[in-house]
Amino acid sequence: MFRFRKAVISLALLAFGGVALAQSAANITGLGRDATPKEVAAWDIDVRPDFKGLPAGSGTVAQGQDVWEGKCASCHGYFGESGEVFSPIIGGVQPKDLQTGHVANLTTPGYPGRTTFMKVSSISTVWDFVNRAMPWNAPKTLKTDEVYAVVAFMLNIATIVPDDFTLNEKTIRDVQARMPNRNGMTTDHALWPGKEFGGAGKPDTRNVACMKDCTPEPKLASFLPDFARNAHGNLAEQNRLVGAQLGADTTKPEPKIGDKPALPVAPKPQVEAPASGADTGKPDAKKATALLQKNGCLICHGMSNKIVGPAYTDIAKKYSGQVDYLANKIKAGGAGVWGPIPMPAQALSVADAKTIAVWLAAGAGK
Repeated sequence: MFRFRKAVISLALLAFGGVALAQSAANITGLGRDATPKEVAAWDIDVRPDFKGLPAGSGTVAQGQDVWEGKCASCHGYFGESGEVFSPIIGGVQPKDLQTGHVANLTTPGYPGRTTFMKVSSISTVWDFVNRAMPWNAPKTLKTDEVYAVVAFMLNIATIVPDDFTLNEKTIRDVQARMPNRNGMTTDHALWPGKEFGGAGKPDTRNVACMKDCTPEPKLASFLPDFARNAHGNLAEQNRLVGAQLGADTTKPEPKIGDKPALPVAPKPQVEAPASGADTGKPDAKKATALLQKNGCLICHGMSNKIVGPAYTDIAKKYSGQVDYLANKIKAGGAGVWGPIPMPAQALSVADAKTIAVWLAAGAGK
């Protein structure tokens, strides 16, 4: 009995000591602070479907076209068709969809692909994403009015608003009433834990494991005959009207099951001749590397290894001494020389582009 009482007393003392330790730790200074209103405001920029969080501003379709062509078209195409890499933004919407709020082509089996404006149900989602994440190489650099303008341009080429439309924090509510897939969103998928958003509260999958009568190897049921494979030119060079879906490279034989897919055929590059007598200057590796880091270039390019784009050592070998060409390419962007993935135009100054170009033209040394 004495040992039992001693054990109980010991546990009580330990518990009391833990509480005292927690209280003393909470009173220790230097373990953090409350976020300032300015810091909270910098993070709290999301826009809800009820438009709470949407800042005041405005932009016209014409202004948006200028922003689009300068900062968006290199990746997403001049009309939102997105070319050969990124998913298409515009296309597939019909006039009747604006009335029903359901996009008919989403249920059309033969339609070639699904675009952003076919799927998105709330215009606030588009505004919020552009504001937070675009351009991808310089996110959060668009001014509020530029975001309104570029969203207005997208709405216009998606045939949702007229050419003279001005988008602002008030007219965006009228746009929501015309979104082609505004009635297409569902909560019947159990992606949220409860029913607070109208969800069904059921499991997110109904699949039942079978694990019997499995087919050991797939069998090819149909294929394009050899005599017809390239009858109408190489399908890989013929982009579809909507989407990034590319045809097969029909200049090569039909691939076998298990073969790796062939890469898309890139267009032949238009190489600019470097200006004669150009002042190459003296390469400054330290300054050039700092500029690469500052402008986010190392996200896509490794110093000696390919990431999304080619390694800087490979670029230096290919364009040795061509300072002006490299400087222009850094500023203007482009695609096709190293593959189909485009490099968007860069916002750095002409002088900074020249510093990087001089370093590259001299061999990209350390």
